[in-house]
Amino acid sequence: MSLITFGVVALDCPDPRALADFYAGALGWQVTEEDDDWVEVAGPDGRVLAFQRVADYRPPQWPGQDVPQQLHLDFDVARADIDAAEEKVVALGAKLVQHDDGKRDWRVYLDPAGHPFCLCLR
Repeated sequence: MSLITFGVVALDCPDPRALADFYAGALGWQVTEEDDDWVEVAGPDGRVLAFQRVADYRPPQWPGQDVPQQLHLDFDVARADIDAAEEKVVALGAKLVQHDDGKRDWRVYLDPAGHPFCLCLR
């Protein structure tokens, strides 16, 4: 067993509960830990995403680099389900910023706090 194991990915944001609700809704996960400045959501397989409050939060500017994205999340979706997955994340508050146009295997979105993420065809 490794001395170091993976723990959690934490995203900066202005409202941790709102962003946790977005990802919990998109992934079908549950909020498992919460205080005013930190909220975690966990999936059935033990994966965890966390959201931390940051004063004066500035969202990444994708695709520009004036405020770099620094990281993004990729979520796998079956090819047949991509349109339904898009409908779901948009209804939860995501914004489509790059469609696949039949030329790529992913679509790029911004979550409600402005972080880029992709729905990737598997």
